[in-house]
Amino acid sequence: MDDFSSISLLSLAMLVGCYVAGTIPLAVNFSEEKLKLVTVLGAGLLCGTALAVIIPEGVHALYEEMLEGAHNHGHGQVEAEVSEQKVVEGVMGQSAEHGHSHEQLHAYIGVSLVLGFVFMLLVDQIGSSHMHSSDDPEAARTASSKVTTTLGLVVHAAADGVALGAAASTSQTSVQLIVFVAIMLHKAPAAFGLVSFLMHAGLERNRIRKHLLVFALAAPVLAMLTYVGLSQSSKEALSDVNATGVAMLFSAGTFLYVATVHVLPEVGGMGGHSHSPGGSAGKGLSKVEVGALVLGCLIPLVLSIGHQH
Repeated sequence: MDDFSSISLLSLAMLVGCYVAGTIPLAVNFSEEKLKLVTVLGAGLLCGTALAVIIPEGVHALYEEMLEGAHNHGHGQVEAEVSEQKVVEGVMGQSAEHGHSHEQLHAYIGVSLVLGFVFMLLVDQIGSSHMHSSDDPEAARTASSKVTTTLGLVVHAAADGVALGAAASTSQTSVQLIVFVAIMLHKAPAAFGLVSFLMHAGLERNRIRKHLLVFALAAPVLAMLTYVGLSQSSKEALSDVNATGVAMLFSAGTFLYVATVHVLPEVGGMGGHSHSPGGSAGKGLSKVEVGALVLGCLIPLVLSIGHQH
């Protein structure tokens, strides 16, 4: 019940935080430089969380059952007084079995990461193809890009929800909190950007709020569904593969895609739209932004090392 209540609270906090962040542009004008800085920090946190927290936890979840089995088996061999031949045979059989399961798990790690990455790639490509389908680019931009932008962000948010749900099913509070902070620092500017974009597109405020609500709901709903689904699958023990590990590695692939392909190029190109003289900002990230990006990558690493010790 502890895990369920914590995932419920985190989901509620995510919903409220995301919705509030999205309503800020409707109320006040926010500095573009500050927004960019938060976005860069969020991208760094996504990369750091995927590499230093989610992937190691996912791999650990996959190997956990096998390692526990080997540990217990080893204890049994030490305690039992059996003939040398039987011990040798048992070790040989065990190592062959372990070799097979190691190869299987290696495949699961790679496949899960790649599927997560490719899934987000396809979502983005489908969205962009819808945008460019019309002959008149302006008409296409105004008509379908509103829905496409919201749909793309909703799918991204849903993938974030899967990550949080998988993290909750590991029963480790520190992992949940690191993933939650990374998602919120990514989602808050995304909600902010979505509302700003829809306002520029000339959508009515009521419809903007509906778009924002759908976006805000996507991650909490998927987090709850993932958590419930994973806890059911682990109870029923339908397969040898740990579903939590696969879900976490899949979400790590989506995190890496969103951070490296979606957020960073956008942020790097943002400088072209800024009003700084000389257009020097268009060349890439400033020193402060690079610092924020590196800091964002290192925070999850430091937290995860601190948790291990």
